[in-house]
Amino acid sequence: MEYAEAQAGAGAAHEGGTSTKAYFVVFGTLAVLTVIEVLIPTRLGFPKNVQIILLVFLALWKALLVALYYMHLRYEPKRLKWMVIAPFPLAVILVMAVLTEF
Repeated sequence: MEYAEAQAGAGAAHEGGTSTKAYFVVFGTLAVLTVIEVLIPTRLGFPKNVQIILLVFLALWKALLVALYYMHLRYEPKRLKWMVIAPFPLAVILVMAVLTEF
């Protein structure tokens, strides 16, 4: 009986409210973004500075998708989201400090 119920609800929303289809869409999006990340430095003729900006931008989008859907932050309370977001300014300051050393 449990197996039949699980199969019947396979496309339905999980506890957090995200359907199985959404997970596959996010997976496909992550795969496409990864292919783009590989193509940027190998096949596309962008200058190094543009490549770095594009790769960082794509990496941030991928991290956001993983955090929202696979880590289930999309349905968490706002205070938990702020706990996750709070370290980002420190990370930016750290990266900027390292980049200015060169």
